[in-house]
Amino acid sequence: MADLSTDFVGITSPNPFWLASAPPTDKKYNVERAFRAGWGGVVWKTLGEAGPPIVNVNGPRYGAVWGADRRLLGLNNIELITDRPLEVNLREIKEVKRDWPDRAMVVSLMVPCTEDAWKAILPLVEETGADGIELNFGCPHGMSERGMGSAVGQVPEYIEMVTRWCKANTRMPVIVKLTPNITDIRYPARAAKAGGADAVSLINTVSSITSVNLDTMSPEPSIDGKGTHGGYCGPAVKPIALNMVAQIARDPETRGLPISGIGGVTTWRDAAEFLALGAGNVQVCTAAMTYGFRIVQEMAAGLSHWMDEKGHTSVADVVGRAVPNVTDWQYLNLNYVTKARIDQDSCIKCGRCYAACEDTSHQAISMSPERVFEVIDAECVACNLCVNVCPVEDCITMERLPAGATDLRTGLTVTDTPADWTQHPNNPAARAAE
Repeated sequence: MADLSTDFVGITSPNPFWLASAPPTDKKYNVERAFRAGWGGVVWKTLGEAGPPIVNVNGPRYGAVWGADRRLLGLNNIELITDRPLEVNLREIKEVKRDWPDRAMVVSLMVPCTEDAWKAILPLVEETGADGIELNFGCPHGMSERGMGSAVGQVPEYIEMVTRWCKANTRMPVIVKLTPNITDIRYPARAAKAGGADAVSLINTVSSITSVNLDTMSPEPSIDGKGTHGGYCGPAVKPIALNMVAQIARDPETRGLPISGIGGVTTWRDAAEFLALGAGNVQVCTAAMTYGFRIVQEMAAGLSHWMDEKGHTSVADVVGRAVPNVTDWQYLNLNYVTKARIDQDSCIKCGRCYAACEDTSHQAISMSPERVFEVIDAECVACNLCVNVCPVEDCITMERLPAGATDLRTGLTVTDTPADWTQHPNNPAARAAE
């Protein structure tokens, strides 16, 4: 059996599945239920400074985007950080860590951007016995208007400054949670590393409005006829998260910086993809809120089974294995030629491939009077749109042309020699060099 235990910046847990800082980790009752279900760790919902209480809305807090089958694709929330008293949260964190010493306990923090505010809260958290802290520099709503959350995360200089304050005032590992609401994720990641961060976690939620109520003309969720932007999460944000994780893993200035991957993890496969792109563990929220805490059992079992099949004995064996294969467009092999192939036995004659290719692509699929669809190699550019719109899995596949074959579209002979854009005859720079 594969070993799912992890050591993330010195924080050990029995598996790489942590609950992210969010409503599911707001109190002892929830966290203990999560641990009984099998979660390897939690990031306790964001704590703020002692003082005036946080007040959340008493109306709807979530907006949603569904697929055609009502499957939840994305969730937008306008909830703020914990509205429970600081002393209550600290007491419960201490109790849970005492009762579950083998599980990871990280505490998310967000206080005003002053050194005194951070110096005040850090020893309180440290006294609980928590394993680490996560600096919430990502929340895009509510708190950002108060100069916290993504208002800090969008300014690399602030990230570095606050990270330095925390590293100077606590023994605990410091994880910096990054906002995706920025042009280039590498700059905040570099700032976190420069400030001494032990790790980064990403992505936090994407600033969004999921829908508009066309009767009241207000964004959803609507509070007394008004709405606001919130934070978007769930399966829909996974591609954004994977790309940003890979960017940090590839960047020479942040390479080797531990990453906790967040964003739409719903299945074991999602988790494996984050690990392969450089994450040392994954954090989950929307899937737990959609299906309940026991979903972790399917995730852990699936990941373990896949690792056994592939011969990976530990999570560390998987981490970063796909990173060397992530490259810039100009280095893709332009001598790699494929063509679409339609399995006539699987084809249900729906015509989606034909409509998509004929109307929006390269007119590379023919349709006979009997509704038999065939690929026209001389027109096929191998875009694989047909594969993606076909409702039958593996009915349409992409087949690589062997070396020596002639690409009927270009008339060129396929070779085994890789070629990239920097060497391509159509590249102006390459022509100028000649």
